[in-house]
Order: sequence, then C-alpha cells, then structure tokens
Amino acid sequence: MRKLIFLILGIFFGIIMTKSEVISWYRIQEMFRFDSFHMYGVIGSALATGVLLLFLAKRLKWKNVDGDLINQPDKAKNFWRYILGGTFFGLGWALTGACPGPIFTLIGNGYMSFIVVLLAAVLGTFIYGVLRDRLPH
Repeated sequence: MRKLIFLILGIFFGIIMTKSEVISWYRIQEMFRFDSFHMYGVIGSALATGVLLLFLAKRLKWKNVDGDLINQPDKAKNFWRYILGGTFFGLGWALTGACPGPIFTLIGNGYMSFIVVLLAAVLGTFIYGVLRDRLPH
C-alpha cells in the first residue's frame, strides 16, 4: 500500500511538472539566458515552500517514514564543495535540459532520448559512490 501511495505521488508530480512547463527545454533555456522569470518563480516558490516545511517539521517534531525526527541539516564547514557540486549540477542541467526530478517525467512524456541522460545520471551517482571515501567531505 505504501508503494502505491508513492507511485500515485510520483504520477501527480509528473503531471505538475508537465503542466507547469518546467520540463520544457525552451523554458530552461530562457532561464539560463535570463529571458524569462518563469523558472525562477517556480524554483523560488519551491525554495520558500521547502524552507517553510522544514521549519514546521523542526518546530512540530515531524517524523520521516522511518520514524526519525526531521531536522535541519548541519551547516557545512566547507563552502567550496557546494560550489563545485552546484557547478557540475548546473552544467549537467544546462547541457541536457533536465535536472534529476524531471528526467522520469520527460521519459514518461515520450522523450526517449532522456534514457541516455538517466543512464548518465546513474553512472555519475555510481562513480561518486566509488570515489566518496577519497573526496573531501
């Protein structure tokens, strides 16, 4: 039953991504060219929602699916790892036209070339897992 709920939520997420046009390569291109506020508005509202929900989760002592308390993450002592990670994330996003969330939505909408993007994302995650112990954390 729990997996069915997550499947339904995933389908709902895909519909929202499609209808809001955030999977559109043209919308993403407009964002990176600073031609339109659309994507910045979507990202900004998602950020505000996340901040609010994280605040409420900490204040009301919400628990995750494993029963652990949801806490705000510890502040990083190393700022540069976020700069480097964000740079790779942004480059991948700009080159492929998709960040990780919409990849499945794009495949579900029939853009089969994004299977290559999905495989590259999985490969990158695997390589990170192999190199994780050798990276500066």
